Amino acid sequence: MIKFTVVTITFNAEAVLGRTLQSVLQQTHTDVEHLIIDGASTDGTLALAEAYKAESDASGCGHKVIIRSEPDDGIYDAMNKGLTQACGDYIIFMNAGDCFPQADTLEQVAHRCRLNELPSDGLPAVLYGRTDIVDAEGRFLYSRRLQPPQKLTWRSFRQGMLVCHQAFYARTDIAKNVRYDTQYRYSADVDWCIRVMKEADRLALPLQNIGMVVANYLEEGETTRHHRESLRERYRVMAKHYGQVSTFLMHCWFVVRSLFRR
Repeated sequence: MIKFTVVTITFNAEAVLGRTLQSVLQQTHTDVEHLIIDGASTDGTLALAEAYKAESDASGCGHKVIIRSEPDDGIYDAMNKGLTQACGDYIIFMNAGDCFPQADTLEQVAHRCRLNELPSDGLPAVLYGRTDIVDAEGRFLYSRRLQPPQKLTWRSFRQGMLVCHQAFYARTDIAKNVRYDTQYRYSADVDWCIRVMKEADRLALPLQNIGMVVANYLEEGETTRHHRESLRERYRVMAKHYGQVSTFLMHCWFVVRSLFRR
């Protein structure tokens, strides 16, 4: 059975954390490790997490919940802590406010993975799918504009982040060797996904499209609140991986495309 590690990064997230925790608790797939990496919250986040752990332990659902709370140097430093501790076959970053769309999402992902021909060493490097955007109450707003291609490669992200971070399930043994670059404050997830895919290419391992919605993403995330700074950082990330000329020309196309959509 495929084991999933879900990593949830929190800091004073009491208002939105409950939906995320219940989303993991309700997963019918039994082999789940849930790491809650907290940045020393001062509100009710930890009490909520501890109550969730007690409920999960008592439910007999087979999930293992681990809570770690201490000061950190930002969200990507916290994600690196999650990478270090993860024990599952795949790691999923499902932050406070984000959630799985259905109770059987992980069960369906594992089933669809098994249906496909697997590489000789067992598992694809990345499992990925579609994302829906939800509001602070967890209500569906719209499907994410950027859609994952049927065949994803590390070069695909020249067209933008076609797979949302939460919908990018990376094989843990690969991900542990590709840490988040904490020089980036808002776009280290883009850089990380590209580097994971580059490593998959080097190892000649497939990236598998699961063909379903695998994550609900909270609309007002950190990147949304710092949109302009995030765009500048993302340009730097893309120029690093795809070159200055290619990145400049692609962004010119983004501008033209946006004008025609108005």
